[in-house]
Amino acid sequence: MTANPIRPDVGPFARSLARRRDRAALATIQEGEGLDGMPYASLVLVAFDLDASPLFYLSDLAQHAKNLKSDARASLLLDSAAPGPDLLAAPRVTLLGEVRPAADPRRLARFRARHPSILPYAGFRDFRLYRMAVSRAHLVAGFGRIAWIDGADFLFAGDPGALAAAEAALVCELNERHAALLVRCALRLAGGAGGEWRATGIDPEGLDLRHQGETARLEFAAPAATPEAARAALRDIAKAAGWTGPI
Repeated sequence: MTANPIRPDVGPFARSLARRRDRAALATIQEGEGLDGMPYASLVLVAFDLDASPLFYLSDLAQHAKNLKSDARASLLLDSAAPGPDLLAAPRVTLLGEVRPAADPRRLARFRARHPSILPYAGFRDFRLYRMAVSRAHLVAGFGRIAWIDGADFLFAGDPGALAAAEAALVCELNERHAALLVRCALRLAGGAGGEWRATGIDPEGLDLRHQGETARLEFAAPAATPEAARAALRDIAKAAGWTGPI
């Protein structure tokens, strides 16, 4: 990528990078403490909706939540966490937009599946789900390989409604009936360590897995916006992992 290329692949590349992360740096606009208008960065847990909109679960008592109540504008930095001697040579993407509360049981369930550590706080009245409406993305794919991406080009453009409605059932089926397959895929295709891997979410572009504090992602070869297409994509992944059992 050259500086500011208008290429159809930069959006999916940035989206794939973001979907693999489960934590990020959230920058909000400071309110109070005599620092009004100053940027304030904090570490947050993040999940992504089926269209790749970032989701957060924040306490009203947290400074970033107080800031967002006053000014919804924010940016989110996600890095690739790729090992190597030069971390600045690894890809990263910054998302810019507005972060507002999103009272949506489906999205909350998706976040909880991605981050089971929040379950003890799930009933607290001061915690709530937030969603970022992405307006722009800034991708740095390496030295001199930089692109500004419109929000509409960062987000998945298809209609994932049918897949969203079936996601919970598909994830449950994978975890209850195909646990051995998930472990095999995590080990052979995602570079995961041994252990009990569980599916946490399916979106039109892949399957998210988790084992204790480690996450992994299996990308689909082509977008799958329906349950039928997702099942076909999962069968292709199983075949790539050398799986010969039923699915």
